[in-house]
Amino acid sequence: MLGYLARRLAASVLILLGVSVVTFGLTYIIPADPVAMIAGRNSTPAVREQIRHQLGLDRPLPERYANYLGRLVQGDLGRSYARKSDVGPLIASRLPPTLLLMLAAIVAELLIGLPAGIYAASRRGRLGDKIAMTLSFASVSTPHFVLGLTLLYLFAYLLSWLPLGGYGSFSHLILPALTLGLAGGGWYSRMMRSSMIEVLRNDYIRTARAKGMPEWRVILKHGLRNAFLPIIAMIGLDVGIFMSGVVVVENVFGWPGIGQLMWQAIQSLDIPIIMGVTTVAACFIVLGNLIADMIAPLIDPRIRLR
Repeated sequence: MLGYLARRLAASVLILLGVSVVTFGLTYIIPADPVAMIAGRNSTPAVREQIRHQLGLDRPLPERYANYLGRLVQGDLGRSYARKSDVGPLIASRLPPTLLLMLAAIVAELLIGLPAGIYAASRRGRLGDKIAMTLSFASVSTPHFVLGLTLLYLFAYLLSWLPLGGYGSFSHLILPALTLGLAGGGWYSRMMRSSMIEVLRNDYIRTARAKGMPEWRVILKHGLRNAFLPIIAMIGLDVGIFMSGVVVVENVFGWPGIGQLMWQAIQSLDIPIIMGVTTVAACFIVLGNLIADMIAPLIDPRIRLR
C-alpha cells in the first residue's frame, strides 16, 4: 500500500507540473494585457514600463515560469488584476459554498442514478428499461443552464416552493444540487446499468438464485457491491468536475462559489484568477482519483494495489 501510494503521489506531482505549464501558457493564449488592466487607460509609457518590470514581464520566459512555479509551491496564486487582491484568499473564501454544492450534487446524482440503473438492469429489454434509459439520455443531453432555468421556472416562479437564487439555507441548495444531480444522474444510471448487467451474468449470481434467494437480495447484496466499482471511479472524477464545471449553474442560481468567481474572471479577463481556479480544480481532480483508487480495494478485496 505504501509503495503504491508513493508511486501515485509521484505521478500526481508530474500531472500537476503539466497543469502548471498549461496554466502558465494561458498568459499567452488569453488576449489580455495585464499592464493595461493595472495601469489604466490614461497611464504614461513610463508607468506601464514600471508595472511591466514589477510583474516580471520583461524577463526571459524560462525565468518567468520558474518564478511562477516557485510561488505556486509556496501557495502563492498571484494577485488579481481587476480585484487588486491576492488570488489565494479569494478562492479560499469561495471554496465552502462550492464544496457544499459539490457534496449535495454528488448525493443527488447517486440517489437519482443508482436506483434508475439498478431498475433498468433488472428489467433489461423491457419497457421500464427503455423508459429509464430514455430519461437518462435526455438528462445528460440537456445543457445545465436549460435544466437550471426550467427548474427555476417550475419550482421557484410558478409554484413558489423554493427561492429564485441565493445562498444561506437548505432551500437555496436544493435547485442547484438537483440541476447537477439530474445531469450527472443520467451518466450514473447508464454506467450502473451496464455494470450491473455484466455482474448479473456471473455464476455466483445464478447460484444465489438457484438457492431460492429473493431477487432483491441477489441484486443488492451480491450484485451491487461488485457493480459499484466503476461508480467509485466516476465519483473521483466528479470531485474535480464539480470544482471547475459548476460555472454556469452557480451563475444561474447566484451561488457564490468559485464557479461564479471563474465566470466573473473570464468576463474581465482576470488571468491570475483563471489560472488559480484551474490549478485548484486540477488538485481536486488528482486528489479525487487518488482517494477513489484507495477505496476500491476496501469494497472488492480481489483488487490488489501494485
